[in-house]
Amino acid sequence: MTVPADTRAVRAAKDPAVLVLEDGTRHVGRAYGARGTTLGEVVFATGMTGYQETLTDPSYAGQIVLQTAPHIGNTGMNVQDPESRRIWVSGYIVRDPSRVVSNWRADESLDDALVSDGVIGISGIDTRAVTRHIRAAGSMRGGIFSGDAADLPADEQLTIVQGAPEMSGRNLSAEVSVSSAQVTEAADDVARIGNLAVLDLGVKQATIDNLAARGFEVHVLPQDVDIDGIRAIDPVAVFYSNGPGDPAASGDHVELLRGVLDDGLPFFGICFGNQLLGRALGLGTYKLPFGHRGINQPVLDKSTGRVEITSHNHGFAVEAPLEGDFDSPNGYGRVEVSHVGLNDQVVEGLRALDIPAFSVQYHPEAAAGPHDANYLFDRFADLVRDHLGKKDANA
Repeated sequence: MTVPADTRAVRAAKDPAVLVLEDGTRHVGRAYGARGTTLGEVVFATGMTGYQETLTDPSYAGQIVLQTAPHIGNTGMNVQDPESRRIWVSGYIVRDPSRVVSNWRADESLDDALVSDGVIGISGIDTRAVTRHIRAAGSMRGGIFSGDAADLPADEQLTIVQGAPEMSGRNLSAEVSVSSAQVTEAADDVARIGNLAVLDLGVKQATIDNLAARGFEVHVLPQDVDIDGIRAIDPVAVFYSNGPGDPAASGDHVELLRGVLDDGLPFFGICFGNQLLGRALGLGTYKLPFGHRGINQPVLDKSTGRVEITSHNHGFAVEAPLEGDFDSPNGYGRVEVSHVGLNDQVVEGLRALDIPAFSVQYHPEAAAGPHDANYLFDRFADLVRDHLGKKDANA
């Protein structure tokens, strides 16, 4: 199906807009999506497909996302593929937005979806130049100004950008988490394992679907749940999701996880959950210069020697020795780095050797692909079954 371009969108695309970075760099282009002013950390995502999944990933809250792929929007937006209840990016930067939607599954254009969710964007700028600048200088605060805001003096726009909060030190979990528990039943065609407590720090629908498909009854819990709230559902295991923000600003989630580990419950964390496991074990975290975002990141699984192409979205990482095992500073036994990023040798996974806990820094659910790391959900299910079997044997 080919949907004609929205005449409003085509006409409005001539409106001026400007991207302003905190170091004073300016890029003048055309307004895209909603009009006004938006602020956030400017980051780039390298995926050539899957922009709908990127936009609806809660991990991008607080960030202005730049797509390095030059042509965006040709497949429109549909009601089947969102990863959450809305678009979460603070702003959106593309070079050449499609003027038509050419996909039989499309329900609306990308531009219309951005307008509906109030997401301010900019198009028609040299996204390659911005990407190269961020790679050299690091991710930084930025602002998109369109509509009346595009006419503000340049020095006033820069002052607004430099007054925006930095990502370091921000806890954004409350902005993206559910307000009450939500339950997804285990799939009918698999053996039921038991109740799984999922701490929603920005969980994606594909993650919930993958866990339910392995036999878990998935209880998605608000980010402010306490250890008694987790115990109340009688879980067989606990899962920490992806999410936005600085792990160093999530002390309550770290203490909650220590309670989970002290209870002896199996644990699996992805992305933000990996960073929080690192902190619970007693490790530090740090901010990457420009992060990893996209669906083409090579990672080595040290246990198999396989290189996987993986989906990433993180600006922080765990500090840990890449070779050998080491003792957890917080007393949880031996730990090893299980996965390593091959582009820059960043820690991409942790495995506790004396307790049933592991995590990865990337996204094994990868709704837009690739699916190289999907086996990790099976690894988690096997870990929980093995743990339950040992409990029964010792009962």
